[in-house]
Amino acid sequence: MKHSVIFNIILFISFSHSLIAGDTLTIVDKRVNFGYAVSQNRKADAVIVHSTFNNSGGDFYDIDLVLKQFSTYKVSAHYVIGRDGIVYRVVDEQNVSYHAGKSSLPDGRTDVNSCSIGIEIMTSYKESPTEKQVIALIALINSIKKRHTINYVLRHSDIAPVRKTDPWNMDWKAFQQKLAESK
Repeated sequence: MKHSVIFNIILFISFSHSLIAGDTLTIVDKRVNFGYAVSQNRKADAVIVHSTFNNSGGDFYDIDLVLKQFSTYKVSAHYVIGRDGIVYRVVDEQNVSYHAGKSSLPDGRTDVNSCSIGIEIMTSYKESPTEKQVIALIALINSIKKRHTINYVLRHSDIAPVRKTDPWNMDWKAFQQKLAESK
């Protein structure tokens, strides 16, 4: 019994380190046909982190209900991270996802959708992101950085402070520290 517990702890630590290091990232395709524009040669240099949940009835964290809600508003993101850390690819990175709305980057650019990759974390106003979500988010951002020169990793609230407060209940400084340590 003791050996089994120790083995599971070692396995968890190895798995977590592997995810944080960006070595292992499982992405489930859930591509949508709304909330984005096809693009050929865009250059993304920002990652914008959001929060979302289904508030239209049913399970708050059902990916299909969240996507149905997105379709109602004709918005999307490139990725959505479930409570269990599963990463869903919703829009291909080369396409422009409608996730940022009216917003601006620190350098003054205002067409944020055209130069950023949007990541939604499924959480609510009352709950924080899970550890699995944070680990997956770090792994995903590190993966994105292998394909794009990323100058900014920002919260939705950083680019639209008057309109937006997400990602909700997330210790952003602790996340930034973990992201920096994962390089």
